[in-house]
Amino acid sequence: MNYPRHIRAVGGTIALFISIGSYATESGSPTTAAGVYDFGAGFMPPASDIGTFGSRVAYYSTTVRKDNQGHDQPGDFSLDVQSTSVAYMRMTNHELFGARYGFGAVLPFFRMNGSIRVPTPVGTFATGAEVFRQADLQVLPLILQWTPAPNIGINAQFQIQAPTGDYDKNRFVSPGLNHWTFSPVLNATYISERGLEASSSFELDINTRNHDTDYRSGIEYRHEFALGQHVDNWTLGLGGYYYQQISDDDAPGLTEGNRARALALGPAASYFKPGMPAVWLHAYKEFDVRNRAEGYTLALRVAQSF
Repeated sequence: MNYPRHIRAVGGTIALFISIGSYATESGSPTTAAGVYDFGAGFMPPASDIGTFGSRVAYYSTTVRKDNQGHDQPGDFSLDVQSTSVAYMRMTNHELFGARYGFGAVLPFFRMNGSIRVPTPVGTFATGAEVFRQADLQVLPLILQWTPAPNIGINAQFQIQAPTGDYDKNRFVSPGLNHWTFSPVLNATYISERGLEASSSFELDINTRNHDTDYRSGIEYRHEFALGQHVDNWTLGLGGYYYQQISDDDAPGLTEGNRARALALGPAASYFKPGMPAVWLHAYKEFDVRNRAEGYTLALRVAQSF
């Protein structure tokens, strides 16, 4: 088959899974977005004079909170998050370690609507909030793209998430997390002669302390993946992610590590035709969740190089 020379993959890394701050990382959610990289993860955009612009729109919904054993937490709980991001990426012809060098940034905005009612020995506790604000800015000062063969793409990235988003420690939900996160990322894609594609993304999130709450979330690991078949300009198949917190949270009075995990699977598709905007679409349902909310997400991503 004719392999695409470049797959315009722009990462709209937006935190989509915000929950309540009583278990599994401070917000009860992954620090950075899950389900960003699927088909074409190993290929960055081509070098260009202007760069690549992209946008990602996603919707996450949940009504279930899971404890450390995977059982439902008591109470009535709901959370809906609509996220919209704009992204810019510039790949160059400059080489570093035998790879093309690039850089980028992502600016996300969240519309969040959450509420909870929990029975207690002294009565029902109820709270909620609705907010539409900027979330934390993500900067990628280092992107390295290797293409050892036309059907193999590998890239490494270093991402910095800055505490620029709207944050209120007393509010039920906040788009910002109020701490820095440093994330090394490794992505790879292989496309067979028959057009079968396997793509993977591996990421570690290393968090600093939230000084407003004296809470430091543990290190988080995420493996995103997609397996599908190329059909003309389309790639159709299955995608998902595995998320696991690999070190304990640290906070005053915290007696357990609050480690979270989740597995998500669902249909995924992408469209690529040279000269046209590239499109990615997926719908994921979470399973096997511990210490956080369990829900589903729909995401659409579009990118164009100039």
